[in-house]
Amino acid sequence: MEKLQFSIEGMTCQACATRIEKILNKKEAIHQAQVNFASEEAQIVFNPQLIDTEGLIELIRKAGYNAAIKKEPMIQQAHMTPRLWLLLVINIPFLVGMLGMLLGQHQWMLPPLWQLILASIVQWLLAIPFYKSAWAAIKGGLANMDVLVTLGTVAIYLYSIYQLFFSPHAGHHGSSMPHVYFEASVMIIGFVSLGKYLEERAKKNSLNSLRLLLRLRPTKVQRQQGVSWETIALDDVKVGDILRANHGDRIAADGVVLQGNAWMDESHLTGESRAEEKLSGSAVLAGSLVNDGSIIYQAQQLGSQTLLGDMMSALSEAQGSKAPIARLADKVSAIFVPVVVGIAILTFILTFWLKGDVESAIMNAVAVLVIACPCALGLATPAAIMVGMGQAVKRGIWFKDATVMEEAAHVNAVVFDKTGTLTAGKPELVASHIEDVTFSEDKLLQIVASVEQSATHPLAKALVSAAQKKGLVLLEAFNVTNVVGQGVMAELTDIGVIRVGKPDFCGLSMTNLSDKVWGIASIVAIAINDKPVGAFALADGLKEDTRLAIERLKDHQIDIYVMSGDHQQVVSYIAQQLGITHAYGQCSPRDKAERIRALRQEGKVVAMVGDGVNDAPALVAANVSFAMKGGSDVAEYSASASLMQQSANQMVDALLVSRATLKNIKQNLFFAFIYNVLGIPLAALGFLNPIIAGAAMALSSVSVLSNALRLKHLRLN
Repeated sequence: MEKLQFSIEGMTCQACATRIEKILNKKEAIHQAQVNFASEEAQIVFNPQLIDTEGLIELIRKAGYNAAIKKEPMIQQAHMTPRLWLLLVINIPFLVGMLGMLLGQHQWMLPPLWQLILASIVQWLLAIPFYKSAWAAIKGGLANMDVLVTLGTVAIYLYSIYQLFFSPHAGHHGSSMPHVYFEASVMIIGFVSLGKYLEERAKKNSLNSLRLLLRLRPTKVQRQQGVSWETIALDDVKVGDILRANHGDRIAADGVVLQGNAWMDESHLTGESRAEEKLSGSAVLAGSLVNDGSIIYQAQQLGSQTLLGDMMSALSEAQGSKAPIARLADKVSAIFVPVVVGIAILTFILTFWLKGDVESAIMNAVAVLVIACPCALGLATPAAIMVGMGQAVKRGIWFKDATVMEEAAHVNAVVFDKTGTLTAGKPELVASHIEDVTFSEDKLLQIVASVEQSATHPLAKALVSAAQKKGLVLLEAFNVTNVVGQGVMAELTDIGVIRVGKPDFCGLSMTNLSDKVWGIASIVAIAINDKPVGAFALADGLKEDTRLAIERLKDHQIDIYVMSGDHQQVVSYIAQQLGITHAYGQCSPRDKAERIRALRQEGKVVAMVGDGVNDAPALVAANVSFAMKGGSDVAEYSASASLMQQSANQMVDALLVSRATLKNIKQNLFFAFIYNVLGIPLAALGFLNPIIAGAAMALSSVSVLSNALRLKHLRLN
């Protein structure tokens, strides 16, 4: 199976997307097709041996729409077209006339013949896009919004012509002048067109966070050419090129620093606002901003191959996918338009029967047609998903699709692996013991680090790092000797012969070390001139924000579990530090997966957080799973989402963004449903005229989009 994304042109409402989906999914060669009205994309999984890309495009074209394989995203703007400008200009005299009628100044309305001329321009020229879309929909066997608008406006226009030329009042003047409704057809098309423009503007300019990512790429780059530098376009950069970036510049490609140093902002990828220092040999990422300094670097990955390009592809695919809750809107939209046409016909018949007034019957029926547009319903879910995904990416969280985001909103239990997830995955100094009080802790650490500075063992590196963090000056060691399996011996000027290693090697008794940490830590003892003087405990320490993450989960009443392959006493110690009651050690990969399945059988919605190969079965077993970016490839492939900061706290952000997004979707669906539930009966009963219905229809879509955009200002706690 192969998966491709297509850009689709010509969709006017959710019914269009539903129709394309229905046509594609009927084909045996297509495994699954999802069409997103808000992002104007189709994601198609198909068998390339049975159908090729041209065949897929042709299927969409036969349905009445244009399609093309989606390429690297470009910044798109929604512009006011000449057609829309002319339409709005023609609407002005009708708006003035409507205002005059409300104020009792009927003379403000244009004479009927002038109304006919302007309405004809609108109906037979400016409304052509509506007719094309409506005809394509009818040919495809499924009506859309434009069918409703076309039926309504043509009915009003033709009835007004009848009133003007063929009714008993035709040609008369004064109080018996025929009552025409050209203003209704003109203003409906005007309001709906304006609503479509505002909707398009919101989708292209506001909803899609890809625009923000695209702006991170520089348009011009400085490239070394011999002994000089030239300014070239980003598209002209090739792998292996030597590039320069100064203060305020954006990095053009993933690469490596050759010379210079700079502080860089990589928050676009990690969500971490803290600047990173880049020196010779450091990796740089496309889109990073040089906050201070200047570097020369070599391009190693370009375009879609960079981490930024990968993020853009992931975001585009995720935003174009559908959340399960969207299926509700799809099902409703599929039958909505035919049902509305039926209600409009029934409204016409009943109104005419009860009132004996054809004008009221037509106006009420048209009002039903116009107000019942399913646009708001179709936008409710994808609009919120697009903004929510953007907020997640802004925080360094990459969801694979919308289904994952919806499921994450329901999580009430989180399972953590220990190493590399709650802890840093490398030893650090956690405790010290002073046997000889004539030595301070810093002095002993200086001595130990001086002896260990040339060693490569992880414990030695941790001690040296601890000394450097404290600013301790390391001494020169002489006659350094490694004693296999025991430790290191060396001499330090003015101090003597030093032994660093296991307690037995240094003659240190462990009976006085009663604190629990000494039972689970690796111990490095020190002896000076054969006299034991102290020891250091090194253990896998907690990450900086782990405590905060656990507290936030507790605040949101989410159950917390730790499952690790490490010894039970080590796992219990970490859990005790964090106040976690459910801690399981010595778990095999199968054990983790089975425990997670057991939690799910208890009714828990489980999120798993891990980073290693041994976490893969558990990541797959959970409802939702998060892998630390930079961990094992297997874990990242198995997980539902990636955490760029490799942080447990980032996972909490992911859950809260998901909850906020799902809440927003439900609000949008409520707005859309209540709008139609209230609007259709009011229109049928004559409480809404077609003009107000047209304005309300446009407003409904804009209100749903505006509500989705509130997620841009989301604050998490």
